[in-house]
Amino acid sequence: MTTPTATARISAKKQTLEDAYSPPANFLEIDVSDPQTHGVAKTRFTDYEVRMKTNLPVFKLKDSSVRRRYSDFEWLRNELERDSKIVVPPLPGKALKRQLPFRGDDGIFEDEFIEERRKGLEQFINKVAGHPLAQNEKCLHMFLQEPVIDKNYVPGKIRTT
Repeated sequence: MTTPTATARISAKKQTLEDAYSPPANFLEIDVSDPQTHGVAKTRFTDYEVRMKTNLPVFKLKDSSVRRRYSDFEWLRNELERDSKIVVPPLPGKALKRQLPFRGDDGIFEDEFIEERRKGLEQFINKVAGHPLAQNEKCLHMFLQEPVIDKNYVPGKIRTT
């Protein structure tokens, strides 16, 4: 038989205005925005601005902005799947049908498709970067903070001192 005190509610500490409006203890915000399409015909591609703001000590830069294309997100996903112990979420689909010739529209370069993909990429990178184990992977740091991804890098963990 349980006593009434065993099921009593824990009294919550009242939140002060300072608590409510001060910056959170740890935060990580990543926005995928500003899609830009470059090139013509077979060399045409869209890239996105990936902007990160954080106060997490594991990240060298607290505010960074890089441009990434879909294939860069694929690279990151493959690196994390190979080198880390985390379950990596899926990317938005490749949209193979949209890449077929003789379409009556712009296929993967349609504004509506680009916006849907942007949302999916933003969800993906926020899920990945929010995972404590992924935050120690060199590939994630390079993806978020280096202007150019060195695909010949040596995989490993970030060491915080």
